[in-house]
Amino acid sequence: MFDNLSTKITSVLNKLTSKGRLTEKDIDNTLREVRLALLEADVNFKVARDLIKTIKDKSLDVDLINTITPGQQIIKITHDEFTKILGSRNQKILFKPDGPSVILLVGLNGSGKTTTAAKLALHLKQSNKSPLLVAGDLYRPAAVEQLKTLGNQINVPVFSLDNNKSVLDLASASIEYTRKSQFDCVIFDTAGRFQIDDDLMNELLGVKDKILPVETLLVVDSMTGQEAVNVADSFNGKIGITGTILTKLDGDARGGAALSISTITKVPIKFIGVGEKVSDLEEFYPERLSSRILGMGDVLTLIEKSQKVIDADELVNLKDKIKKSQFDLDDFLNQMQQIKKIGSFSQMLDMIPGISKFAGKIDSNNLDDNHLKKTEAIIYSMTKEERKNPEIISGSRRRRISSGSGTNPQDVNQLLNQFKQAQKLMKQVATGKLPKNMMNMFK
Repeated sequence: MFDNLSTKITSVLNKLTSKGRLTEKDIDNTLREVRLALLEADVNFKVARDLIKTIKDKSLDVDLINTITPGQQIIKITHDEFTKILGSRNQKILFKPDGPSVILLVGLNGSGKTTTAAKLALHLKQSNKSPLLVAGDLYRPAAVEQLKTLGNQINVPVFSLDNNKSVLDLASASIEYTRKSQFDCVIFDTAGRFQIDDDLMNELLGVKDKILPVETLLVVDSMTGQEAVNVADSFNGKIGITGTILTKLDGDARGGAALSISTITKVPIKFIGVGEKVSDLEEFYPERLSSRILGMGDVLTLIEKSQKVIDADELVNLKDKIKKSQFDLDDFLNQMQQIKKIGSFSQMLDMIPGISKFAGKIDSNNLDDNHLKKTEAIIYSMTKEERKNPEIISGSRRRRISSGSGTNPQDVNQLLNQFKQAQKLMKQVATGKLPKNMMNMFK
């Protein structure tokens, strides 16, 4: 996420930390490079210009001559100002105090509305809500069936109408249906439409008048950069939006849309899509994203993701096994599978503070699905005894295991070495023998 932007900005700002004293010229030179990085990331020109001016003004107001860490002071100022342009604070989905709350999703074709509708439904379900999905994209072939398929995957019902009814008929029927049921929130998917198409925009206004949504969220493709900002500004002017959901943020190496859209539209980013899976939707926290961009990581999001997929009782059992030196290859594989549920390894690394310093030095081949599949194949090719006691795996056993898993003996050796390292680390964690600053990460 924002790899190019993050690498450039952290590289520039880190140069300041090595200097004991800073001059106005040092600040000017640094901020010039930051401004260039922002423009290359397709950040709106006015947003970039105003941001740099604010950072400079606040930096000059600080007594940098007498402070012990002038570079860190400027980094803090930069972090705070990035947070402000991203929206300052997390803004939750609004809900009515009584009756079902309707959320209307709008946007262009191809922005990912239907998939996002399912992602949002799952998020609300995990937040103890009872969501209903409404299949309102009646123009795109198979859009209704797509939403029904996604609804089945997450066990959320989908409301639709047959017999070629209009979207306005669907809107009226869905509200009537909701009143007779126990759903406390409704997610209304709509067809993609260009903001310059007056007929389709008027149709959307008609839907909005019938369903009276508490939220009208624009789903926008973050990878379109500055165009995403223009689309958001136009939709907001014509139908009024209460927030945005940025999709495909995991593939956006630049970040122009995220860093511009709130400032230009004056509406908050409420969610970000960070992958293709239905679970890959995160609440948007400006401060956390600002930290990611500046290479400070995002430990809070990592913890929240971990708590959703990792069973607490299982962790207690694992800790007990480690203390008794019973941690084996089956446990090792299980932990890798559990971690994979949190997200891709690269996404998790993005959340670990300081990891940006090692950008380009980490072998991405060891971080993808293929690596996990290879690990599974190797371990499943072992006997039960070999998994429990890897030390018995001799040269002949390694050759048999590699043959059975479609790998080579070097791959088996590499896995066994990784297991030994993990075994050692986990024992240190379980017994509290890690340095104090590292132990805090495992609490």
